[in-house]
Amino acid sequence: MVAAPRRLALKVANLAESQPDREVEKRGPAIAQAFDAEGKPSKAAEGWARGCGITVDQAERLKTDKGEWLLYRAHVKGESTEALVPNMVATSLAKLPIPKLMRWGASDVHFVRPVHTVTLLLGDKVIPATILGIQSDRVIRGHRFMGEPEFTIDNADQYPQILLERGKVIADYEARKAKIKADAEEAARKIGGNADLSESLLEEVASLVEWPVVLTAKFEEKFLAVPAEALVYTMKGDQKYFPVYDNAGKLLPNFIFVANIESKDPTQIISGNEKVVRPRLADAEFFFNTDRKKRLEDHLPRLQNRAVPATAGHAARQDRPYSGAGGLDCRSDWR
Repeated sequence: MVAAPRRLALKVANLAESQPDREVEKRGPAIAQAFDAEGKPSKAAEGWARGCGITVDQAERLKTDKGEWLLYRAHVKGESTEALVPNMVATSLAKLPIPKLMRWGASDVHFVRPVHTVTLLLGDKVIPATILGIQSDRVIRGHRFMGEPEFTIDNADQYPQILLERGKVIADYEARKAKIKADAEEAARKIGGNADLSESLLEEVASLVEWPVVLTAKFEEKFLAVPAEALVYTMKGDQKYFPVYDNAGKLLPNFIFVANIESKDPTQIISGNEKVVRPRLADAEFFFNTDRKKRLEDHLPRLQNRAVPATAGHAARQDRPYSGAGGLDCRSDWR
């Protein structure tokens, strides 16, 4: 299974060309219940035979030491893989846990995003099918801005290598993730730091790009006066950037980000990201400096008219200060 922002693919090795043939036996009603006193088939016998696709007189008899029953026996030829795959694919796609579906064009087809191509290959043979309103063929699409926009695949064994070589797409999620991790570590080393490559952010970024290109940018050193936690929250949560720390664990005025394209002028991409993050860091700086203008206990009068649980007490009825970790000394809001 490989997945990228604009494609899903499943490759099955050693797939049989058809199901094996099988022998089917279905036991029907006991002879005593299968016929009436005149020897005519009962409704139960006729219903069972109809379900088997035969008539009662075509049924065989099964004799055991416990009695005699009607029996249907048949040799069922296995269906071809070519006939089974389309329904399997359609059913599997319909069961994907997609929280919000969309519809496009004039069709009633629903999926997470509009579908442009569908390719079903059994070796070198195209399996004819219509999946999500698209007829399957050999055409696959590459990266939106790099590589060949469209090309054909001759054999299933060529995937995903052909997509890498001609489409400039690393279809394998784990391969993209590993590349981002290695390149980000190297980029951080070059500026004398260590990248904060949290697993959750690494997974998210790997899911956003098809051709990851790691770049390094910077922000103004004045923002380092803001608590590192606030800056990191902005970089990681809002921008999907990787913060960089020195060997002592101090935040550096740099960040690492991942582009989805090999630009002829990467400085333009770097400059653009620096411009985007600056106002966000400025917001963090503003709110931090605003909060510092008042002590925590200066906010106590605002609690006078706040409703709190009767058992919790109220700050207005408390005199004693609360001494917490780190030398915090303020009036407690809760008992």
